[in-house]
Amino acid sequence: MTTFDLGRNSRPIGWIKAARKVFETFPPAVRDRANTALTIAAEGGKADIAKPLKGLGAGVFQIAIRYRTDAWRVVYVTEVAGGLWVIHAFRKKSKTGVKTPKPEIDLIASRLARLRLEVLS
Repeated sequence: MTTFDLGRNSRPIGWIKAARKVFETFPPAVRDRANTALTIAAEGGKADIAKPLKGLGAGVFQIAIRYRTDAWRVVYVTEVAGGLWVIHAFRKKSKTGVKTPKPEIDLIASRLARLRLEVLS
């Protein structure tokens, strides 16, 4: 896990290493939009491209970005140890519409549980 302090009046942004590795493969335009949304969240706001990710508890959000013909997602949590943590990043390939695929939800839930254990212990 890695954290970055943005300065100003913001919380640090932490990354689960696997999420950061995938995020780095995103197209530059997608990374820029996601980083802007994460900065807004770290400063206490919510970007227009972020929405709560239901079923995983309070403070879990998903940034949704359409770029060319693909859909990109970055999932972060705001309610862990006073920081903002990016726990998952992926290119959405679902053929079931706008719903986040179950394997992705399962992975997010697993990473969230592990993060809470590591950070809070």
